[in-house]
Amino acid sequence: MTHLMIYGATGYTGRMAAAHAKTMGLPILIAGRDEEPLRALAEELGVDARIFALDETADIDAGLTDVAVLLNCAGPFLHTAEPLMRGALRNGTHYLDIAAELDSYRLAETLEDAAQAAGVMLLPGSGGSVAMLGSLAGFAASHVAEPRKISVALHVTGAMSRGSAISASQNLTTRTMARVDGALVDRDPSGLMDFNFGMGMVACFPVTLPDLITLWRSTGAPDVETFVHVSGTAFPEGDLSDMPDGPTSQERGASRYQASVCVTGADGTAVRAVLDTVNGYSFTPLAAAEAARRIMNGEARPGFQTPAGLFGPGFAETIADTRITLLDTMPAHAET
Repeated sequence: MTHLMIYGATGYTGRMAAAHAKTMGLPILIAGRDEEPLRALAEELGVDARIFALDETADIDAGLTDVAVLLNCAGPFLHTAEPLMRGALRNGTHYLDIAAELDSYRLAETLEDAAQAAGVMLLPGSGGSVAMLGSLAGFAASHVAEPRKISVALHVTGAMSRGSAISASQNLTTRTMARVDGALVDRDPSGLMDFNFGMGMVACFPVTLPDLITLWRSTGAPDVETFVHVSGTAFPEGDLSDMPDGPTSQERGASRYQASVCVTGADGTAVRAVLDTVNGYSFTPLAAAEAARRIMNGEARPGFQTPAGLFGPGFAETIADTRITLLDTMPAHAET
């Protein structure tokens, strides 16, 4: 098997990921269910296209012929992750996606044993906030002897893509969760926490992010809580179908993302660090394409993996203009 397939390549993020992968010289195929836009993009990139929906197992298996690595960019992942993960297992194909939906990661946990047996890697969140926060938390965790608690926040700014808005609306959960002693539990949604994104403290609200799963897997910390600080028009209102595909390159350039973390060790030491990077919609396709390149070159392990666990906490800093900075080390009682 010799090809990288990008499924959902005509979407806002998929198109950028395909262009980056092509620039890297990777042997790519683009795929999806809509023939006309796929044919147009295939001609533009000078690559082959495969048109198949995800309703029939036989169509998926035929589509994955000669595919070594599958990058799923087709959200909402509520509809696409399971048929493509299971198809990847049947066909010995490593699976990546860019999902920010908790259910995709729970599915990967469920399929862990099958993936191990098939020698297939499942890497949801190969780009995007999971790669960012995993790298940031891994960096901070390396500064304590034994990480016990991770409190992490993402600063989301600028406009959201139509696909992300639709995915978010279809995966909206009223449950605010945290990981406590290794288990996912409900938490108080009103429990705000202050984080420093590099310009002073700001209040962040608790949310249920997939990092509740991935940070536990990559660092071993039994307690994980996730927060978000929103500025600008990051969460739109009204008819989502009227939204543009996504922010323009100029809009992305004007809205950088940050993340902040506090990791507390078993001895009470707490370490705070901050990540500053390009806009999330620029970071995600770059990181996903880079992850695919590395996996095509043999950096893969069977089973459910995380970007930071697989590539190390330095992964995010290999993407575009990304910097992770240690803020301070302090006693646990002084944490944010």
